[in-house]
Amino acid sequence: MRAVAEEGQGDGRGAASAGWRAVAAATGPADRVAAEAGVRLAYRLAGLAEPERVEWAGSPREATARVLAASRAELGVSVRDAVRTRPWAAERAALHAELSRVGWGERWELTGGRLWDTTRALTERIRTGVVEALAETPGGEPAVRLALLDAVLGQHDAPWLAALAEPGERLAGIAAVARTAGWWWPYEKVAIIAERPVELHRDEAGRLDRGDGPALAFPDGFALYAWRGMPVPATFLDGLADLTPERIRKEENAELRRVMLEFYGYDRYLEESGAQPMHRDEAGILWRIELDDDEPVVMVEVVNSTPEPDGTHRTYWLRVPPWTRTAREGVAWTFGLGAEAYAPVRET
Repeated sequence: MRAVAEEGQGDGRGAASAGWRAVAAATGPADRVAAEAGVRLAYRLAGLAEPERVEWAGSPREATARVLAASRAELGVSVRDAVRTRPWAAERAALHAELSRVGWGERWELTGGRLWDTTRALTERIRTGVVEALAETPGGEPAVRLALLDAVLGQHDAPWLAALAEPGERLAGIAAVARTAGWWWPYEKVAIIAERPVELHRDEAGRLDRGDGPALAFPDGFALYAWRGMPVPATFLDGLADLTPERIRKEENAELRRVMLEFYGYDRYLEESGAQPMHRDEAGILWRIELDDDEPVVMVEVVNSTPEPDGTHRTYWLRVPPWTRTAREGVAWTFGLGAEAYAPVRET
């Protein structure tokens, strides 16, 4: 996984954001002592008695399963609203009053906003994985989704905590758990804390991505598989090393077929499937791959005019919209231009 550096801020917000970015992406065993202390502090700050006991689960899936298996008499009512929602709203309102709406927007843009998209995508993928894993339990998907609504997101609350820079006393417990553990479920009598992942693999865009194993894995075996953000079955990855053009063509699932094409390489597929070019001009060569039950893949083959150190010229493949009719039109589209406006002084 490639880390993305934060821009420095004179008031320390850049450093704080970078710290919370690291929290959101943290893997490895939780600091159980510190996390449990944070949970108990969060209860006290909410004016609640501490939970009678704190339990640990190997993943959000296991924690959700325990919630579903326990009776309300065992757990007590959910106290998430008191522990997280209300103090969070109070802290945010105080910042709004201090900074104004415009100031808050600027603060968010420089801090939590930079973590929001990738963190939200990750949490939604975890929720989906938990729902799929537990869909056959009593109550089915609706019960699983309700149990997930009781969760506090631990390390994945990082975007909001980054926006606060230095969370006030009201959120000290929430912040302590976020720095040391994964998701957790606060109930009147019991708090259940999930371990953090042991593996997290993402591409440069922050999407879950791995071609030879789980992109996200927890210590109890709960795992999610993905290729460039696209969820795939675990067994699907096993066959990628032995792909052939025929196997790709026979794949009925259009989304999985796209993953196969990306993994196999469009240029290799074109060459080995006997594809013919649609159009040639000074910009390059336009190729088209027809796919059943899916839009065609249209690519422009271009050659870099600047030679490599060894004197060779590298070939690039640019994916362009299906409606593209000429290579020039396709290359122009990659620059946000129409074909008539594309007139490079020198191609590089």
